[in-house]
Amino acid sequence: MPAQQVTVSSATTSAPLPLDFRASSFQVGFGCVVTGTLTYKVQHTFDDVQNQLVTPTWFDHPDVTSKTANSDGNYAFPILAMRLNVTAYTSGSVTMSVLQSAGKL
Repeated sequence: MPAQQVTVSSATTSAPLPLDFRASSFQVGFGCVVTGTLTYKVQHTFDDVQNQLVTPTWFDHPDVTSKTANSDGNYAFPILAMRLNVTAYTSGSVTMSVLQSAGKL
């Protein structure tokens, strides 16, 4: 799967980034780079974000929540999508880069 990137520059959530949960070895790494003054968290869902009839339930990443500086993390278990959630905003932006393993050894 190609690298994905999303940027948020206000107190809002990003569009969901769908992931390939069918990969034979599910591994996702991500890094968040902050400029300015804001607070953010990374969230994931097990719901199909591409189905308009579904309202996803979002869960906070256990380590990347209430962050105000650069941070990184990973998912070693299958999820369907992830997003950025900026919970407090004064200035700047946060950019999340996501890499998912192709699952081929």
